[in-house]
Amino acid sequence: MVKKLRQKFVLTATLSLLVILIGIIGFINVANYIQVQAGADDILSILSENNGMFPEMKEKLTKPDGKNTKDDDSNGDKAEGPPAEGPFFGDKMEYNRTLELPFQSRYFWVKLNKNGKPIEINTGHIAAISSEDASNYAKELFYNQKNTRGYVDKHYRYLISRKDDGSCLIIFVDCSNGFYNANMLLLRTLLIGLIALIAMFILVYLFSGKAVAPVVESLEKQKRFITDAGHELKTPLAVISANMDVIELEAGKSEWTKSTKNQIKRMDGLVKNLLTLSRMEEENIHLVFSDINISKITEDATMYFNAMADFKKIKYTVDIGKNIHINGDKNAFNQLCTLLIDNAIKYTPEEGSINVSLSSDNSMRNAIFEVTNTCDKVPEGKLDRLFDRFYRADTSRSRESGGYGIGLSVARAIATSHGGTIEAKADGDHIMRFIVKVPMIKNEKAD
Repeated sequence: MVKKLRQKFVLTATLSLLVILIGIIGFINVANYIQVQAGADDILSILSENNGMFPEMKEKLTKPDGKNTKDDDSNGDKAEGPPAEGPFFGDKMEYNRTLELPFQSRYFWVKLNKNGKPIEINTGHIAAISSEDASNYAKELFYNQKNTRGYVDKHYRYLISRKDDGSCLIIFVDCSNGFYNANMLLLRTLLIGLIALIAMFILVYLFSGKAVAPVVESLEKQKRFITDAGHELKTPLAVISANMDVIELEAGKSEWTKSTKNQIKRMDGLVKNLLTLSRMEEENIHLVFSDINISKITEDATMYFNAMADFKKIKYTVDIGKNIHINGDKNAFNQLCTLLIDNAIKYTPEEGSINVSLSSDNSMRNAIFEVTNTCDKVPEGKLDRLFDRFYRADTSRSRESGGYGIGLSVARAIATSHGGTIEAKADGDHIMRFIVKVPMIKNEKAD
């Protein structure tokens, strides 16, 4: 139990960090790719506005000292001084970046007439593209592309500027350097995230014992109380039962003695199930695992309820596959079958129906034990709650049937101890199904 609690704690913490890292890394890299594309679009817009050429950038800028880069004598006015420098971005940095933009950009363009024939090609600002390549790209876009912006060959961002006379200017900007840096950033952030996740997993695992210590202590006290109380209750129950036998011998049986003995029997069953459940959760119960034929065990268990089904006029059908073997404890699996069938008998109305089946799945890896019964009404909400300790969907109905809300908890503990699962399903509003799956083992001997 403690081991599972620590595993859940470590898994929850690690998954939480994983989600956070995915969000942070995703945001950083998506923003970076968008920035690369936005920078390419800015260059394309400048080139498109200036017929494929960069303008004189100095004429558009203000020096960091506050003077316009044009000849001051051309207009006798002086530009106002720039704003104060920021800690990360300053006017000088922006000035140098913009001034160097024409020399850092790798681009080419093609002018085509209205018939799509290239009339001018400029590849002087890029080394990887020849005039023939540029012409082919431009022709393909002229005839086949309706979007004005996009990519060709994955990393060439283009802009189509159409003129009134039908001709057009197609400008391409090489984004390979930007995408290369973006990809490197992606790899680095993924590596950092992986290292952080591994480090987090190790640290959480090392300190998980201290983190869950208060919960573990509370659970241990609860289990110890259940175990101690169960053992302490056995003695007074035995004394009360013996006293009732003496009273019946001396005064004869009555409805009062009968009622008292029924309550003693019910209390004794509750104590036994509590102790069984507590030992299973502590993993201290001594189950003897061996190759067992659950077909025989299930068949024997179903026979005990024939009389009860006849008494309530229940249609009781059994369909058990032959020679199905598992690695398990004979007594525990018999208790599992008995608990589920007994639960079905209690909650099936008169003239209802119960079907018990045992088979193997299509892969022949799991044995499937299933109990289906009709009921007055399927419990509302999540059916998994039926396996919670002391949970009863209908308290009054459970009291009438003698249930105390722990049998299904014991059934789940037995299924789990055998490496299997148990689940409850509803077929409509009046049919309940309890399905147990446990791993099978191959057995060459036929019964």
